[in-house]
Amino acid sequence: MIIYWLNQIPFLGPVTIGKMLQYEKNFSGIYNIEGTEWTARGILKKREGEYFEAAKQYFQKAAEEYHSLSARGIQFITIQDEIYPERLKVLPDAPTALFLRGRLPEEKRPSLAIIGSRAATQYGLEAARCFGRVLAEEGVQIISGLAAGIDGAGHEGALEGGGATFGILGCGINICYPREHYGLYERVAESGGILSEYRLGEPPLARNFPIRNRLISGLSDAVLVVEAREKSGSLITVELALEQGKEIFALPGRITDPGSAGCNQLIQSGAFLVNRPGDILEYFGIKFDKKLSLHEKNEKGLAKKEKMVYACLDLQPTHLEDIVSRSTLPLSECMMILLDLELKGFAVHTGGNYYGRKL
Repeated sequence: MIIYWLNQIPFLGPVTIGKMLQYEKNFSGIYNIEGTEWTARGILKKREGEYFEAAKQYFQKAAEEYHSLSARGIQFITIQDEIYPERLKVLPDAPTALFLRGRLPEEKRPSLAIIGSRAATQYGLEAARCFGRVLAEEGVQIISGLAAGIDGAGHEGALEGGGATFGILGCGINICYPREHYGLYERVAESGGILSEYRLGEPPLARNFPIRNRLISGLSDAVLVVEAREKSGSLITVELALEQGKEIFALPGRITDPGSAGCNQLIQSGAFLVNRPGDILEYFGIKFDKKLSLHEKNEKGLAKKEKMVYACLDLQPTHLEDIVSRSTLPLSECMMILLDLELKGFAVHTGGNYYGRKL
């Protein structure tokens, strides 16, 4: 309960609490020390010491909130609990506690982080989804941050593959960010789990996400980067992963595409270049017999006019007018064929009147 109370104090991160534990060997001892003494010891600044002492009057309120968690479907796991993830315990700044919806990743199953740009291209989204789906089908747990773009696509792919996926938040666990991912947020909690080290109600502040990223890499055995700019936030996760001794995989992109500059740079610096999910499965020692790579689907089985329309599509979205012009088919017929291709898994409607190929 004292750990929960400490978690409510914004400036008490794992490093500061670790310093406190060097003086007091248990959390009860930390609570019983006055804020002025923590200031005198150089652990807290003057205002922090005052805040620490004043926060004790809210201990009962914190206790009431703590006892309400179970009814809200939330677990509070401390570093002292047996179920606390072993992958995180080895971090020098391991969270003192975690909030959890769903379940934790299994320790004995391989885990892969899929990360990348929020402003991803259709190619990047399809690639992340494809890797997430195939790897999840083979038992790999997919870890990401539930963000827009590549993160969400990786989660979606894992769900399509019927596997387990886990989202790590940079805000309170009772907040879905971005809001448009609420449906995904719920499905991830059901298939795997949602985790956060931040107190309930903590807003998605920009400073939280670089801190959160160490948990994405920490819970993973390796990291896959799909589309990242030269100064992408994803590269912060890569740096943390390298410090943690994790392997880095990167999906190559066109040299003219700024959105792939970060990935291409990683490959140049020694990251593993991947062009199919099997490359990662081989790293994990998982036998993979399917000859699947990031190529378009086999057109065999499509009718003549379906092939005509499919040939007009690319991984980059194409406008309906261009598809009609290239195929020379009437607009109404072209739209019906596009719908059929969507239902068969060959095409994807990317919004507006744009369509693309599906991997």
